[in-house]
Amino acid sequence: MTNDEIKARVREFVSRFFRGHDLQDNEDLFATGYVNSMFAMQLVQFVESDFGLTVESEDLELDNFRSLDAITALVQRKSGAAV
Repeated sequence: MTNDEIKARVREFVSRFFRGHDLQDNEDLFATGYVNSMFAMQLVQFVESDFGLTVESEDLELDNFRSLDAITALVQRKSGAAV
């Protein structure tokens, strides 16, 4: 799966929480004020279920989930795909 394909799937999921906001690839999701801690848990669950990955304790750093770019990079690392 390419970076663009991963990012498109992540964007589709995240966009449900950002209605009416044109989310940029490197925009800080948590600084926008649109999301809360429940969103963070849903985001981790989405990454695990949609990409078939296990998010380990050491992966649960805000920087890994801060932006579409960061989530895409995490999925690439966890899946062993070339970036």
